[in-house]
Amino acid sequence: MLGYALRRLLGILPTLLVIITASFAVMRLAPGGPFDAEQALPPPVRANLERAYGLDQPLPLQYLRYLRDLAHGDFGPSLRQRDFTVSELIAAGLPLSATLGVAAVLLAVLLGLSAGVLAALWRGTGIDHGLTTLAVLAIALPSFVTGPLLALVFGLYLRWLPVAGWEAGEPRYLVLPVLTLALPMAAYLARLMRGSLLEVLRAPYVRSARARGLGAARVLLRHALPPALLPVVSYLGPAVAFVVTGSLVVETVFGLPGTGRYLVQGAIDRDYPLVLGMIIVYAVFTLLCNLLADLLYGWLDPGVRHD
Repeated sequence: MLGYALRRLLGILPTLLVIITASFAVMRLAPGGPFDAEQALPPPVRANLERAYGLDQPLPLQYLRYLRDLAHGDFGPSLRQRDFTVSELIAAGLPLSATLGVAAVLLAVLLGLSAGVLAALWRGTGIDHGLTTLAVLAIALPSFVTGPLLALVFGLYLRWLPVAGWEAGEPRYLVLPVLTLALPMAAYLARLMRGSLLEVLRAPYVRSARARGLGAARVLLRHALPPALLPVVSYLGPAVAFVVTGSLVVETVFGLPGTGRYLVQGAIDRDYPLVLGMIIVYAVFTLLCNLLADLLYGWLDPGVRHD
């Protein structure tokens, strides 16, 4: 297992290089530039700005220079927010975005696994049909619809929670964003858990455990639940990508000052270093979470030998 983890960690580097190269090429070859929004810049001023940021050099040279700076931990300056470097903007928004994402994943796992187990144990009953219907609705409704609906009900009508904005040290501002981000993921997990657990409960070794007189709780926790979790764990890796992309929409809807707004605004402004910095941070986080999911899969199923 240790050798597999080390190989996967080393494999992250070429994958990350491909992501950086593709993102760099797409950003630089897209129409427009970081200074096109400026009103009628005189040619000498525009030329001086491009020279100051190295945008007058050939693309291959710009790419190699960016990789050199990146190897030293330098994401470069922001081309539009000129009082800040990209590292400073990431440091300002990442804690809130990370809190939002981690809380959403934990809530989704808790809700999804609980709902899936209940639906499987009460198969064919009203509980099963109700949870399945709620899961379908949560999957069908996108975040930019679910978020305003939750804000309308809990913020404007009931006045229980704030609908937008952020104040440090006030977790209630994160309740609606976390719930909005967690619901679709929880619905997928519930459906996976229900189907997997139903299949495992019909397995011969589970029936044998019951025949030996073991209690229902012990059969569920010791014999049925670990193998039933394998498809769920396999989904958790790609689910991180869903959380990352969903957080961009959720942060915009609820006006949270996280990294999502910098990525969206940077893409609109063609702020190359800012967009690339955000993509690199999200890519590293996603790759590491996929590695963690693979290791957890091997721990749950000793029959899997990565080495």
